[in-house]
Amino acid sequence: MTAIIVGGGINGLSIGWRLAQAGYPVTVLEAGEAGHRATWASAGLLAPHVVVTTPSEEQRSKLVLASHTMWPDFARELEEASGISIGYRTEGSLVIAFDQPGLDHLHAHIDLQTQWGIDVRLLSGDEARRIESHLSPDVIAAVFSPIDHQVDNRLVAQALRTTFLGVGGDLREHTPVTEIVIEDDHVRGVRIDSELLQADYVILAAGAWSQSIPGLPAAARPPVRPVKGQILAVQMPPDAPLVRHLIWGHDVYIIPRLDGRLIIGATIEEKGFDTQLTAGGVLGLLQSGCATLPAIRDLPIHEMWVGLRPGSADDAPILGLTPIHGLIMATGHFAHGIVLAPITAQAISHLILTGETLDAIRPFSISRFAHSNP
Repeated sequence: MTAIIVGGGINGLSIGWRLAQAGYPVTVLEAGEAGHRATWASAGLLAPHVVVTTPSEEQRSKLVLASHTMWPDFARELEEASGISIGYRTEGSLVIAFDQPGLDHLHAHIDLQTQWGIDVRLLSGDEARRIESHLSPDVIAAVFSPIDHQVDNRLVAQALRTTFLGVGGDLREHTPVTEIVIEDDHVRGVRIDSELLQADYVILAAGAWSQSIPGLPAAARPPVRPVKGQILAVQMPPDAPLVRHLIWGHDVYIIPRLDGRLIIGATIEEKGFDTQLTAGGVLGLLQSGCATLPAIRDLPIHEMWVGLRPGSADDAPILGLTPIHGLIMATGHFAHGIVLAPITAQAISHLILTGETLDAIRPFSISRFAHSNP
């Protein structure tokens, strides 16, 4: 029995790691460099408050919260296995308000978070500035969320690559799949140019590119699209950071890294596979960032980039079995691919090793789109 994973981002590599750990022969195929697409471009957020925002998203919220609780052990194991520190931080976040409508939103936010059993606390503007002294004087209130954590996503990608190879996984980079081969409703493997790689299972974890890989019948073609995100980083002195907590401002998040980078993101744009930075996108991020932390104005810009989130038709992940025997989905994570990595890896590897679908991922089958696929 063998498995091929199409896509070498955080979820593809995590699934591969768990399978290889169990002694299961597994190959990860990545069209570029492993971990260098959406995983590399993301912000590394482990922030349930971003997802637990409306009662109608109950199933996705449960999945995110369950995976969030797995991250401390996942991070510890990954660091020990790879020898790479992944920048896991637990200071929490401040969600800020500048005016009465913003304060009203914070109160609604607190009510919903409390219903989910999430411990959050309302602070006055002065209390928030005692925690983070560089916050704008225009901040009138904030919610402190202690469970909003972060990792350095780029270090996670490096650690997963190292660990996957260390347990005997086969990683083939710069290897685009030209076809997923299906015969009589059974997956047979994948084609790379003229070469057929046979496999008992093919796991589709190609992010925003998952829908476009040839060979998928309509019933097994995931409705996944790219959602563009522009993001930038300024450089703080590592020994004198402006902030220690994640900061959620108006249309912006601000994330301090241990190496002194301060991440400012991110736009949400329906622009297909366009990866160009735009003046308006960058200007908007800088304006919102400076309105939140005025001291950003004096910091040098370190880097600017664009990522393509894999958004599904309902912006929830697509996980598990498909109508094609042996073809398994692990895609459509939208902006939550980092936080969902531990539970995705657990559930998909468990499915392959035992044939059992964990209850946690049952609501996220591709079958929910059965009447909408072209």
